[in-house]
Amino acid sequence: MSKAFTRESDEGDALDDEPLSSGLLPAGTRNYMTPGGFARLNGELERLVKKERPELVATVAWAASNGDRSENGDYIYGKKRLREIDRRIRYLMVRLDAAEVVDPLARRDDDSVDQVFFGATVTVRDESGAERTVRIVGVDEIDTARGYISWVSPMAQALLKAREGDVVTLRTPAGAEQLEVARVAYEPLATGEPPSG
Repeated sequence: MSKAFTRESDEGDALDDEPLSSGLLPAGTRNYMTPGGFARLNGELERLVKKERPELVATVAWAASNGDRSENGDYIYGKKRLREIDRRIRYLMVRLDAAEVVDPLARRDDDSVDQVFFGATVTVRDESGAERTVRIVGVDEIDTARGYISWVSPMAQALLKAREGDVVTLRTPAGAEQLEVARVAYEPLATGEPPSG
């Protein structure tokens, strides 16, 4: 068969077949997101559409005008990077269209200030007395280095609706672990900081 009728594959093309919806979100659930997370993803989309993609298109057009494209590194790399940017733009558009922005600060009343809901910053104490602080956010905002965990994660599911002083059971592969809810707070999430991982 002629090479013109076959499609050579590279690592980047494997992502073309992935569904645009995240496998992290259970089917039929909403894509909850904090206002800060929504602003961060929207900012990334705007940067890709208005800055990076047009600059790359100009570079690819310049490289294409130089003649032989088969050995033109700028052209080959540019086309590959353009596919990656287009794939990310499509992904962000789908995620932002499906997002349901929930401002944890706007919905709290005096009775639920010490109760864990979406957007809460929760400090838990394990059986040995060690403390850990996590923030319950949307699946697109996960950042374990900063303690941001998804609302569908096992830990968040164990904590949701608990109050300060409650003891919850976290089921892990190593077995059940008892955690005491030491503190619950609702604080604004930074909008301009990208996740660290």
